[in-house]
Amino acid sequence: MSALKLAIVGGGSTYTPELIDGFARLRDTLPIGELVLIDPAAERLELIGGLARRIFAKQGHGAVVTTTTDVSAGVQGADAVLLQLRVGGQAARNQDETWPLECGCVGQETTGAGGLAKALRTVPVVLEIADQVRRANPDAWIVDFTNPVGIVTRALQTAGHKAVGLCNVAIGFQRKFAAHLGVAPELVRLDHVGLNHLTWERGVTLLDAPGAATGREVLPELLAGFGKEISEDLHLPLPVIQRLGVVPSYYLRYFYQHDQVVEELKVEGSRAAKVAAIEQELLTMYADPTLDTKPELLGQRGGAFYSEAAVQLIASLLGTDGGTSVQVVNTRNDGVLPFLPDDAVIEVPAEVDANGVRPLPQRPVEPLYAGLIAGVTAYEQLALEAALKGGRDRVFDALLAHPLVGQIDLADQLTDRLLAHNGAHLPWA
Repeated sequence: MSALKLAIVGGGSTYTPELIDGFARLRDTLPIGELVLIDPAAERLELIGGLARRIFAKQGHGAVVTTTTDVSAGVQGADAVLLQLRVGGQAARNQDETWPLECGCVGQETTGAGGLAKALRTVPVVLEIADQVRRANPDAWIVDFTNPVGIVTRALQTAGHKAVGLCNVAIGFQRKFAAHLGVAPELVRLDHVGLNHLTWERGVTLLDAPGAATGREVLPELLAGFGKEISEDLHLPLPVIQRLGVVPSYYLRYFYQHDQVVEELKVEGSRAAKVAAIEQELLTMYADPTLDTKPELLGQRGGAFYSEAAVQLIASLLGTDGGTSVQVVNTRNDGVLPFLPDDAVIEVPAEVDANGVRPLPQRPVEPLYAGLIAGVTAYEQLALEAALKGGRDRVFDALLAHPLVGQIDLADQLTDRLLAHNGAHLPWA
């Protein structure tokens, strides 16, 4: 197969060198001939572009790296387009993580009122970009890493785009479990179910060989031998994890220990402020013309194993890995979880190849998890309607439906604050 052309919208992100490092290391899996970084922030874009060229050169990769602020020009002829944008930047994220606390609610960029604010800002912009991608190359895959991934992916798929969502939570668990077991990550397969940032590992299979259909269940021994480490990593009580016999995503803490998290956030301050400081330090590093590797500090920025997950997914979608792989993705439900609408976007293992994405059948989901999945799915549907159509009433309805809000007075207060802090990004507000 000839070398591929990939485009990254949001290529000026400090995340991008993580991707470049993976593209360079895994070039046999994903042969890239041209990489286009697209971002409205021209100065940052040139910094990232320069570092990307140096990383490729350091590892002997021959890909051509170009930069542009023009989405239509950048995606022309691209085989796949990655979306990793943040409308409003870290300043908007800082607000998302701050004003909900005034109402006693968790401030977080992907769930609760802050997550809704991000969805409202993001969905219209992503859909406009996707339309440009479709006009430039209707066969191109769109891979969404932009949060909230579930809502954004649902918006893309509802609009008929050839899109799939990607998150690094599952690959993070796979790598950690593999390290505990002392095996290669390719030998670990997850029974991962739920929605983006609302998932549970209900089983962990140690495969007989990479890609094998057979193996043995090892989650009980992981919990028995490494329960303390898993509990500390998730900041969730070990007795609860042991009793449930599952490993929840760390995002479940916002639901299971909501009030405790709110009090912690009031003391600790926003994650956005910490990330902004890290980003400034990273940008200074990126400007060093002698830097030609991914700096260790980038690991504190987040997005661990993002590049490996992206390479695996794109290689399968574009057929460069030679077959069908099983990967955890965000995709259309279509009856896989029968208690959800078909057009809901779920996060489960799926077969991925050049013919597309096919979520694998799931055993019945236990009521403790199914109830929360259903409630958040209803919120996501209302959030998407608010993002597409606007209007205070739709924002209020979405907040009232959210399991972390669910009260009239609280939804009212949060709606007023959301609109007040996001007027510059919401023309209808």
